[in-house]
Amino acid sequence: MNFCVSALPAAPFRPLYGLSDRELEARGARRVVADHAPGFPCRVSLREAEPGEPVLLVNFEHLAVPTPYRSRYAFYVREGAEQALPAMNELPDILTRRVLSLRALSPAGLLQGAELVPGAQLKEAIGRWLTRDDVGYLHLHNAAPGCYAARVDRA
Repeated sequence: MNFCVSALPAAPFRPLYGLSDRELEARGARRVVADHAPGFPCRVSLREAEPGEPVLLVNFEHLAVPTPYRSRYAFYVREGAEQALPAMNELPDILTRRVLSLRALSPAGLLQGAELVPGAQLKEAIGRWLTRDDVGYLHLHNAAPGCYAARVDRA
């Protein structure tokens, strides 16, 4: 089963790029400096921030569906990041290096199932879930902190 991983678009975060710490705080965000890698994965570029690189810690609605599964959470965006466009069947390193919570959602945004997946086994799990007729797309979350990582659709 062919699939495509989607990063978040840069547009909602661009207005935050270059703001002062006070201006970020007024918008419910903050700038932090990556102090190790891996550990600061960007949801827009789908790349790890390098130690010393500033990142924005933001709260964002990543599942804007009119169901009980509607969801928002905190995650990192590299300041100045542009949207990654992975090729069909490509898994960015930030996904294959972690244990992920794979959440299978119906086209309407209702949870159909979930599993914990080591990144090395992610491709197999994606294929298994996307063959189901009741699954419209997948959301991937970093298992330990629970933060959103990326979306996966059939290609």
